[in-house]
Amino acid sequence: MLKFLRINNIALVASLELELSEGLTLLTGETGAGKSILIDALGLLLGDRASTELLRTGEERAVIEGIFVAPGAKAALESHGIPVEDDEVVIRRELLATGKGKATVNGALVPVGILKDLGPHLAILHGQLEPQGLLEPAAHLDLLDAHVGEPVLKATVAAAYRRLHEAQGALESFDRDRREGERRREMLEFQAGEIRKASLQVGEEEALRREKTLQANADRLATLSGEAYAQLYDDEAAVVAGLGQVYRRIEELGGIDPAFAPYLEARAGIRAQLEDLAFFLRDYRERIQVSPGRLDEIESRLASIDRLKRKYGETVLDVIAFGEKCARDLEDLGHPEERQRKLSAEREAAAREYLEAAERLSKLRRASARDLEKRVAAELGQLAMEKTRFEVRFIPEKTVDLLGDSTVFSELGLESVEFLISPNPGEELRPLARVASGGELSRIMLALKSVASADAKGKTQVFDEVDAGIGGRVAEVVGRKLKKIAETHQVLCVTHLPQIASLADAHWVVRKRVERGRTLTEVEQLTAGGRVEEIARMLGGETVTEAARRHAREMVNQGSKN
Repeated sequence: MLKFLRINNIALVASLELELSEGLTLLTGETGAGKSILIDALGLLLGDRASTELLRTGEERAVIEGIFVAPGAKAALESHGIPVEDDEVVIRRELLATGKGKATVNGALVPVGILKDLGPHLAILHGQLEPQGLLEPAAHLDLLDAHVGEPVLKATVAAAYRRLHEAQGALESFDRDRREGERRREMLEFQAGEIRKASLQVGEEEALRREKTLQANADRLATLSGEAYAQLYDDEAAVVAGLGQVYRRIEELGGIDPAFAPYLEARAGIRAQLEDLAFFLRDYRERIQVSPGRLDEIESRLASIDRLKRKYGETVLDVIAFGEKCARDLEDLGHPEERQRKLSAEREAAAREYLEAAERLSKLRRASARDLEKRVAAELGQLAMEKTRFEVRFIPEKTVDLLGDSTVFSELGLESVEFLISPNPGEELRPLARVASGGELSRIMLALKSVASADAKGKTQVFDEVDAGIGGRVAEVVGRKLKKIAETHQVLCVTHLPQIASLADAHWVVRKRVERGRTLTEVEQLTAGGRVEEIARMLGGETVTEAARRHAREMVNQGSKN
């Protein structure tokens, strides 16, 4: 149930707070006072789309906050990673004039889409235009499925249909593209063969480029290494040979000044390093070989590698990977008959899976439809439509045994449904759109919602002007029906009818006033005396007479006994 609602800067509402209770809570007031603003604000907490037009003129921010008691919402909260401490769910939604906004649930920042997911666990809104929605057959299947109460099976059917659709599409695409596949096979064979023939090796390009540099500079390398070796070791004035004379003088210096001692200690290492360098230079010069034609071979190989990279990838690794992919694609194309058999088998498996789930759902729907017909007829009988016949018609009328024409089945299952009605004895059953008046539609909707409410105990039920198009005795019946629903649910209802208002467990009046040139909407919970005055206004209009007050007092007294 909804315990608390706070609204700031929504439409004509500057600021208001409502502490709500169980039972039947009614909202009344003059037309245009802003009763539906409260319903709109509650809808925002349940994930309805926001618009900057909802902001009070001149304000930069609007805030709606609500506290729900909803034990059944715990699993949904936990599935979204929202903290759960008890049965309370605290939702806050903020709208900004910039068009942006944010939402929190139990203090955790969440996308607005999560509010939409949580909404069905908290409250069910029945809007002013909902009776007109009953005229659309597409809504009938949703209402029936809500009565079936198997959302997991329905989701399974939808998922199986999508897999079947994908498998069918893949098979059709394969048949359509088989000729294109032959052309692709030729291209893949050429590409894979060209790359395979090149026998590329990882690191080969870098090694070739190093060798190219050495071959192109072989003479210069031999000259430089030979000269360096001679100067270090082989000449009469070689560095290594002259090193002994240098260190004899350093020994004499060390005998006089100990500061030279470290350099004397390092002379063996220095001499060894210079000798190692000299021998490396000598061996390096002897290893240098200039092979006639080798440079041309390297140039040719590098040109081939560059050509393959331009065609198939930025690096040799990319080219090798492309070649491997071509080989895999060729393998797939290499056995079209096997591929076709595989796709056909996948399609048949998906079809069996879909048909099995869809047939189970279809049987449940048909059994549930008979129960829905009986329960709705009983509800209509209580709403002064006791002679009305109500029927759920299936299209096609019988379940199908095999998957044939694709128009027979869909993501929703093997059938569609339409609600038929005959308000008067002797008249044939016809679609709602061709038979029902506005008042009848409101009562049919209420009957359906009464059944749905029995199937969804504990959730707040919100009715926005469910009394449209009715009056008199029927209004009393509708009021009693709302009162009955309120025995197991918290019911919030916007109404213009005194017959319904008189039955309230809690009665709030919505008024509009002007303060400092600004229009404000305010909400006040009425005392017993205030209820009499408000119902008298609803009975008599702008001028409230004593006769209207007496009538209103009788209605309130009678309503408290129901």
